[in-house]
Amino acid sequence: MNKADVTDMILEKKRATGITWGEIAEGIGMSDVFTTSACLGMNAFPREKADILARNLGLPQEAAVVLAEYPTKVFNQSVPTDPAIYRLYEIVGVYGDTIKELINEKAGNGIMSAIDFEMSVEKVPNPKGDRIELKISGKYLEYKSW
Repeated sequence: MNKADVTDMILEKKRATGITWGEIAEGIGMSDVFTTSACLGMNAFPREKADILARNLGLPQEAAVVLAEYPTKVFNQSVPTDPAIYRLYEIVGVYGDTIKELINEKAGNGIMSAIDFEMSVEKVPNPKGDRIELKISGKYLEYKSW
């Protein structure tokens, strides 16, 4: 059993039961963003959280072992075609240099970590049409000179 196998089992449980990512996350006491990412194979759960998730979803114990394994974070390097993912790619393409310039101007020569990182996704009502709000917060890491 590998991460793709476990992801398939989780997605099937979601389809069969109608459970949401938020409900899965609440059941293990973690954020919906991290929980979803780990269920999709891009992060590793602490073992105790993996055990609870497997039990809550009725997955085999081996699935918990796999969910706690360190992932190989490999993703498709081509331009994505799914509209939701493409728009994020487009944002980075259009605003990536701007974001980098502003990080450097405000904090110095460094980057925002995606390791020490938090993110939330919220639907925000708006009279002109609901909006999606992405909040990302990563630790600032200064480049070292030696």
